[in-house]
Amino acid sequence: MYGLILAGGSGSRLWPLSRELYPKQLLNIQNTESLLQATFERLTDKIISMTGVKHVSNVKYQLSKIADNPIVLSEPISKNTAPAIAIAAQYISIKSKEDPVILVVPSDHLIKDIKAFSSTVKEGEKIANQGYIVTFGIKPSYPETGYGYINVTDNKIENGVKVNKFVEKPNQELAEKYIADGNYYWNSGIFMFKASTLLNELKTCSPEIYSLLKNFDFTSSDEIPYIEFERMPSISIDYAVMEKSDKIALVKLESDWNDLGSWKSIYDVSPKDSDGNVKIGHILDEGSKNSLMYSSSKLVATIGLEDTVIVETEDAILACKADKTQDVKKVFETLKKQNDNTHLVHKTVYRPWGYYTVLAEGKGFLTKMIQVNPGQKLSVQSHNHRSEHWVVLEGMAKVLLEGKEHILSPGHSIDIDVKEIHSLQNPYKDVLKIIEVQKGDLLIEEDIVRYEDMYGRV
Repeated sequence: MYGLILAGGSGSRLWPLSRELYPKQLLNIQNTESLLQATFERLTDKIISMTGVKHVSNVKYQLSKIADNPIVLSEPISKNTAPAIAIAAQYISIKSKEDPVILVVPSDHLIKDIKAFSSTVKEGEKIANQGYIVTFGIKPSYPETGYGYINVTDNKIENGVKVNKFVEKPNQELAEKYIADGNYYWNSGIFMFKASTLLNELKTCSPEIYSLLKNFDFTSSDEIPYIEFERMPSISIDYAVMEKSDKIALVKLESDWNDLGSWKSIYDVSPKDSDGNVKIGHILDEGSKNSLMYSSSKLVATIGLEDTVIVETEDAILACKADKTQDVKKVFETLKKQNDNTHLVHKTVYRPWGYYTVLAEGKGFLTKMIQVNPGQKLSVQSHNHRSEHWVVLEGMAKVLLEGKEHILSPGHSIDIDVKEIHSLQNPYKDVLKIIEVQKGDLLIEEDIVRYEDMYGRV
C-alpha cells in the first residue's frame, strides 16, 4: 500500500494563526510535532506527499526531520484535489511498475487512536482490492454545517456499504435532518483505491483530466511540468469522480477524528479548566466560561467572556462567538482581496536555519531582524529586484559575496547589490542576529534565485 498525503491548502479558518504561506498542516497546535509530521508517521513506509510550490521547502524540511529522503511532489500552481490525486496515481503506477492500493489522506487532521485507524484502513483495503473507491465516513455526533455529508445505501460490501450520493455542506435545518435520518456520514476527505481503479474512473467521469495524464512521464524525473499542469481543470476529486462514479463504497472510520477546521474544533479537542475554558499562552482571566483564549506573544486579559474565541498573534487579533468560527474564512478572503499581508505571512517566519521578524516596511523598503542558529546557513542566492544591507547585532557572521569571504563582528555591516551572489552563514557556537534592510521595487520572498542549499530547496 502507498500513502498519499495532500499537503496543500491555506487553513483559512484558523486565521490568524494559520497563514497562506504557513498553513495549519505546518503548525504545532497540540503536540511536539506538526499535523503534517503526525500524518506522515501514521502511514506506511511508502509515502508520497503532494504540496504547492509555496509550501514545498517547508514540507520537505519538516518531513526530513522524521524520514530520510522523503518524496515530495510540487504542484506548480493550485488546481484543487482532482489533478493532484490523478497525477500522484500516475506517478505511483510508473514508479512502482505495479497496481498498488493508494490511501489518500489530508495532512491536517488530528487522529490519536492509531490502532483503530490502522484497523479501519485494512478493512477498506479489502474493498479497494475489489475495484471500489473507498471513502472513510465519520458517524456524525451533532449537526455540523462545516462538513460535506455522504448518504449511504443498505447494500453491504464486506464491512462497508455502497454510497448513494455526496451532498454539500448543509444549512442547520438540513444538517439536523441528516442526523435524524441515520444514513448520513461526515465526509472525512480520506480515500482509498487501486491505482487502476482511479485511472479508469477518471477516464469515464473526468475525461479531460484523464486525457492529459499521458503528458506526465515520471520515468526519469519527479518534476511536474508547469505547461502541462496548467492545462488541467481546477476541480475537486468529489466533483470530478466521487459524485459521478457508481463504484464508491464507504467504511465507517472507527478511530477518533477531527479535521481541526475551525477554532471551535481546537476548543473541542483541547484540555479545559473547571470553567470550561481553554487557555493557551500568556492569559489572565476573570470569570470567563466556555471560551478559548490563545496568546502567541502578548498578555491577553479577559473578563466575563462566555462562548467566545480570542486569538492573538504579533500582527492580528481575532475575537468572535464560538458558534461563528466557520466565518473566519470570510475575514481571510477579505484580507486577501485587499492585498493585506496578514492573510499571507506572520511577522515572524521560521526557516530551517532559524527565523526572521519583519520590523518595518514601506514603499521601497523592508527591515528584518534575522536569527541564524549555530551551524546553519542561508542558501547561496541572488535577487533580481532588491539590494540588501546587513548589520551584525550579535554573534559572528560569515558572508560569502561574489566568491569572496567576509567575517563580520557586531557593529560591522556589508552591502549586497542587485544580482550579486551571496550567502549568510553561522559556522560558530553562538546565535547570529543581524538587521537586514531591503531596498527595491519588488520586496517578496519569491525574488530569491537559489544556487546551493543545504536544505534541498534548490
